[in-house]
Amino acid sequence: MLKEAAPGVNQEAQRCFFGRHPEALRVIALTVAFAIPGVAGAFRGSQNKKMRAFASLLIAALLFGGIYYIYMRRMPTVAEGTAPTQAISLTGVQNDLLQIAQAERSYIVQNTHCTSLDELVSSQTLLMKRSERDGYTYSIECSGMEFTATARHAPAAADSPIRFPTMVIDQTMQVRTD
Repeated sequence: MLKEAAPGVNQEAQRCFFGRHPEALRVIALTVAFAIPGVAGAFRGSQNKKMRAFASLLIAALLFGGIYYIYMRRMPTVAEGTAPTQAISLTGVQNDLLQIAQAERSYIVQNTHCTSLDELVSSQTLLMKRSERDGYTYSIECSGMEFTATARHAPAAADSPIRFPTMVIDQTMQVRTD
């Protein structure tokens, strides 16, 4: 409870209001303190400009972080259950499978039977410099003039949230993920 009333304010009204809302007294005291030119002048000038620049930088960083977070969450994935960061690697694997299938189809047209991946590379029907990409290894199963090219990755660790799908392509040139 207040001992003295502020000048020009009804003492009974002041006791009643500030008795129920003691935080209002603190707000009024701070407002009056900053309204005095000597006190308020200490917070003006170069410090105010620096704080505005800092606040602007902070807002820009939060905005950028929010946009980045939303973008990464909505980034498309190549296969269900894979991480968005795998998209480049999985797209490369799909392209490799398409090259292998196209080379196998060309080999079948020339030789009337399918062949292994090593034979495609050695006959220069397939111009791949390596037989794997980012942990995926390729294999071909033949049966007469039909083939299935498969890209497999070693299983991920049991506690890993990342999934490595197996990709398959056949003479229809459609890549499927399993």
